[in-house]
Amino acid sequence: MTTARFSRRVFLGGAGAGLASLLLPAAVRGQNPPAALAVPQVDALTIRVVTDGLSYALAGSGREGDVEVTRPGHFLSEDAPPDKALIGEFGLSLHAESTRGTETRRVLVDFGHTPEAINNNLELLGIDVSRIDALVLSHGHYDHFGGLAGFLERHRASLKPGTPLYLGDEEAFCSRRYASNGKNYGVIDRASLDAARVRVVSSDAATLVAGHALNTGLIPQEGFEKVLSPTKFQAGLDAHGNGCRPDHLPGARGEAGDVPDDFHHEIATAYHVRGKGLVVLTSCGHRGVINSVRRARAVSGVDKVHAVIGGFHLAPHGEAYVADTLNSLLDLGVDHIVPLHCSGEPFYELARATAPERLIRAYVGTTLAFSA
Repeated sequence: MTTARFSRRVFLGGAGAGLASLLLPAAVRGQNPPAALAVPQVDALTIRVVTDGLSYALAGSGREGDVEVTRPGHFLSEDAPPDKALIGEFGLSLHAESTRGTETRRVLVDFGHTPEAINNNLELLGIDVSRIDALVLSHGHYDHFGGLAGFLERHRASLKPGTPLYLGDEEAFCSRRYASNGKNYGVIDRASLDAARVRVVSSDAATLVAGHALNTGLIPQEGFEKVLSPTKFQAGLDAHGNGCRPDHLPGARGEAGDVPDDFHHEIATAYHVRGKGLVVLTSCGHRGVINSVRRARAVSGVDKVHAVIGGFHLAPHGEAYVADTLNSLLDLGVDHIVPLHCSGEPFYELARATAPERLIRAYVGTTLAFSA
């Protein structure tokens, strides 16, 4: 693969297909943009990576552009217990702390693959669960909700009563199986939500989270980005009351049989940092990282994108698709690109060769501090 610097774009054989129409306003493509929410501007925002697959004990810290990046390393500090270290696993969990004037809000987005990792890492990172104002689940894949039940069991006495859990539609609760071999891929434990007195807020519409953040709601499928379907889901409840209710699913999705995932229920989370623009947390990006960013722009009414953080779901895609995605992020004028989880090393290497000043490497425990 070859790369070239020219107008901050990557040129690869076959790359660039569909990009001409990707960035056109929705009205030009024959769609009416959604009404924008009044998303508050926050004065400061700190994103901490609680769970991710990458861990590096010797990573340095410092200011990268206008972002303060702290990488505590695998062992955190000399004060950390000698028998404990941050756990990396294939999953994602992010903790967001935002400040607006004298008001501070804290949100936990996704829960990783196992309760052992998220509970261990929350403790070592010094995150006080009792101060969390809201929970967010991006979609119904085990590597994002696998730690949820164990997290709730450990911390239900500490959580604020009625803590909201924001997610997309009912489809997030459906039981899932691998499309390749039919093996079980898990289901959300509804009883754990009830026991922890968590209040589920489920909607396709964009909503505010804890008064500071934006839940994008349904992410339209547009442009060149393709949804890969590693899983299938089935409507219905099991003997324990887990699963999704067929009459609560949109369209014909409640009909019997396995339905290939198109992640209709997937959501992204965004903040508006005063004077900087949007910070978008894509989580996994099955619907497309560019589609996620465009949705955040549309529902917030904020065009400037300061940072995109999370899984970009590019690991399964080829060079041309990866290049299209990077070019689109550059065309959108994103200041800081922070690939995590399922983004893949080819994307990281291409971004490092093409726009190193925009790329930030993050690991388990990394803190990204944004300010007005």
